Amino acid sequence: MDAELEFSFQASTKGRQLFEQVAKTIGLREIWYFGLQFVDSRGLITWLQADKSVLSQDVKKETPLQFKLRVQFYPEDVNEELIQDITRKLFFLQVKEDILTDEIYCPPETAVLLASYAVQAKFGEFNKSVHQRGYLSSERLLPKRVLDQHKLSKEQWEERIQVWHEEHKSMLKEEATIEYLKIAQDLEMFGVNYFEIKNKKGTDLWLGVDALGINVYPKEDRLTPKIGFPWSEIKNVSFKEKKFLIKPLEKKSPDFMFYVPHPRVNKGVMQLSMGNHALYVRRRKADNIEVQQMKAQAKQERLQKKMERDQLESEKSKRERIEREKEQMEREKQELMMKLYEFEETTKRAERELQEQLDRAMRLEEERRRVEQEAARLEAERMEAIIAKEELARQAEEQMKSQEQLSAELAEYTTKITELEEARRAKEMEAETWHMKAEEVEQSLLKTKEELQSVRSTSNSAPAATSSSSSSSSSDNESDHEHSEENSTHSAELQTQGITDHHMEEERLTETEKNKRMKQQLMDLRSDLELAKNDGMKTHNDLLHAENVRAGRDKYKTLRQIRLGNTKQRVDEFEAF
Repeated sequence: MDAELEFSFQASTKGRQLFEQVAKTIGLREIWYFGLQFVDSRGLITWLQADKSVLSQDVKKETPLQFKLRVQFYPEDVNEELIQDITRKLFFLQVKEDILTDEIYCPPETAVLLASYAVQAKFGEFNKSVHQRGYLSSERLLPKRVLDQHKLSKEQWEERIQVWHEEHKSMLKEEATIEYLKIAQDLEMFGVNYFEIKNKKGTDLWLGVDALGINVYPKEDRLTPKIGFPWSEIKNVSFKEKKFLIKPLEKKSPDFMFYVPHPRVNKGVMQLSMGNHALYVRRRKADNIEVQQMKAQAKQERLQKKMERDQLESEKSKRERIEREKEQMEREKQELMMKLYEFEETTKRAERELQEQLDRAMRLEEERRRVEQEAARLEAERMEAIIAKEELARQAEEQMKSQEQLSAELAEYTTKITELEEARRAKEMEAETWHMKAEEVEQSLLKTKEELQSVRSTSNSAPAATSSSSSSSSSDNESDHEHSEENSTHSAELQTQGITDHHMEEERLTETEKNKRMKQQLMDLRSDLELAKNDGMKTHNDLLHAENVRAGRDKYKTLRQIRLGNTKQRVDEFEAF
């Protein structure tokens, strides 16, 4: 949108024709808000007049001629009145530039919030995988005044703006643009064109012309007007040379008259008064067919965008749900794999223990067999000893050997038999012990086999985890008739056609008062920035704004205050400055 366009036109081309050519080129239909601005031969900023040829309007004698497409008249309510997205975008770009250059005063906390909407309007929804650290490093986000007043690095400012960027979530770029303008329109200097004037006493004052009327400001304060005249109270505006006259509708009221430093200033006041008044009346009538068609088309387009966004949000939610389910299934799979691993480890451990028990059982069985063999050998020896004893006894009887020899031999064998019997009993007891141990091992072996079978059954029955993923021109010279025009009287009737009720505009609330969430956001930002504030860097406007906040004043509360009393009282108050 910030671009240069080049046009060719004839010497007889009027301002309206050139402007319409520009508007047509960029697709702008809400042309009543805009105008072509240029710097005249005296260095004054001037608006191109529609009903005069371009070359007769004191343009600089240069090639190419330089014009700027600028907002000339502002709406009362940007959200209700700005229809096309291109109109909103052009307003957004100009207002943002005016805030960044301090043409419109903006308090620090509001500047940060506005910066986050500007980021949303450019980058769209915050995406941590795309908008990584430093993505705002090349952006011009805040007024230099705000940067100088706080002890924060560039990175710290970017971090704060990123936090609020994340807050906007799925907001469309077009929505962020209008949210920016809704907040900005509540700033005291939004949409106000200031002119230096003097009253009859010669007091230096500011005259502010805006969408709601004409206000008078002290020379030292352009934030807080002291006297206000709504368009519904003004009947006629006229000027001659440096004197400007406003005739009120109220018959008993004197004319509101002031003086300007140069007649060209009066031309600007007249042009802005007529244009703003025309739009003031237009807003209070039914829309014409063109506006109705544009509103219907814009409504349909925004509805379509909303449906597309809702569909995208639905698909996004669906994808996120699928991703969550996939992650959940993956976690469950990992858990099952871990359990399976634990089961396998348990099985291996049980198998090792079983093998150890089997080996032990085999050793015990071998030992049992050895003991039994030893017991059998001892039994055989005992039987042999008995036989020998019997044989000796028989021989004793038969041969009648000597008593002593037989007794000695008998005693010897008796002792030996006794020893062998004791040894046999000891071996039998040892064999019985080993037999009992073998039976215990067999029972332990059976129990281990049963536990192993149970572990294997549990491992085989564990469920398997699955996953799814689903512009300038060349010109000819014409003569300048400005001198004769300055000495003539210019007058315009401002027909209000019975529109006298202006309570609605005075009873408006700021966006902050209507939106509790935004109010809390600004309070949080103010508290955060207060900790890093450098009070020594406060400007005159900062002090004025702080006093307004302390007194509980805002743009619309001030408007109500300065319109109290009848028109005559306010004109008298102006003359008393």
